[in-house]
Amino acid sequence: MDSRIQEHAEIIADHSVDLQAGDNVIIRAPPAAEDLVVALHEVLGERGANPLTMSTNARFSRAYLRAADEFETPEHHLALVEETDVYIAIRADANVTETSDVDPKTSAAQAQAHQPILGERLSKRWCLSQFPAPANAQLAEMSTEAYAEFVYDAVIKDWDAVREHQAQMVEILDPAEEVRIVSGDTTDVRMRVGGNPTLNDYGEKNLPGGEVFTAPIVDSVEGEVLFDKPLYHQGREVTGVFLRFEDGAVVEHSAEKNEDVLTEVLDTDAGARYLGELGIGMNRDIDRFTYNMLFDEKMGDTVHMAVGRAYEDTVGEANERNESAVHVDMIVDMSEDSFIEVDGERVQEDGRFIFEE
Repeated sequence: MDSRIQEHAEIIADHSVDLQAGDNVIIRAPPAAEDLVVALHEVLGERGANPLTMSTNARFSRAYLRAADEFETPEHHLALVEETDVYIAIRADANVTETSDVDPKTSAAQAQAHQPILGERLSKRWCLSQFPAPANAQLAEMSTEAYAEFVYDAVIKDWDAVREHQAQMVEILDPAEEVRIVSGDTTDVRMRVGGNPTLNDYGEKNLPGGEVFTAPIVDSVEGEVLFDKPLYHQGREVTGVFLRFEDGAVVEHSAEKNEDVLTEVLDTDAGARYLGELGIGMNRDIDRFTYNMLFDEKMGDTVHMAVGRAYEDTVGEANERNESAVHVDMIVDMSEDSFIEVDGERVQEDGRFIFEE
């Protein structure tokens, strides 16, 4: 087995989820990630934890979603997650477009029914990571070997050094009241963030890490955003996403391709038309767009905004938390003719932070 797979498993166990003896652990992974699942089982055995593996399969999901008429929260699944201590989810696709012919309304309805499970899962020690499967390499237009190098370069890092570097941006954003994002003549958006904590993502819940993020005050977002990086959602590419916000809500939207997918996301529930996250990408080892948001949102010289659910840890006690069954990230390239302004001070220009030489 590739030694990097074993190292990947050890980083998940020791750094990302702080695995303890006696922990009940769910591993949710597809067959393409078998080598990483084997390595995880070995680490869990050494640490004295109790694994339960749930095999995911996009073909199974497609068959079910195309046949089902309505959805209820599966209580047995909820009970299983309630009884676990650690939840590890691994992505690795055999066919990245397997569910592309599922009606977006159906996917949205299932997401709503599964919201209690998602909420319970996010209350645990959890980690989402990626195994370099051939289908994901193909989507990134890379060879399998080159994609594996890309994944492991982004995952196997000195995460303590990453934390220290990103802490400089946390110190700027955490006490802030207002953030303005400008890119060219297509994006100019303001939002208040006062009282909402800024988190430093250095490879814990998401592996790879490489961003700092917070939640906007729900009704504060004003302006327009053109997301110039594609969104890959439900097996479909959505390009040229444009959103216009008033009093926090999306009041106008469009997309150059697959606009219906974007519309269904925004129509999922009331919270889906509000932003739940503002993130700033800082991982410059992720130096190319790969149609995988787990990596793409961490790219240096980008910001991302997510419509839908706000993470509980990013919302202060005095502020409202945006609730939704969805959390969909979209990316703005900030490498040219762009800046981030915090409380009127320019803190990044054309991708360069004020604390960088």
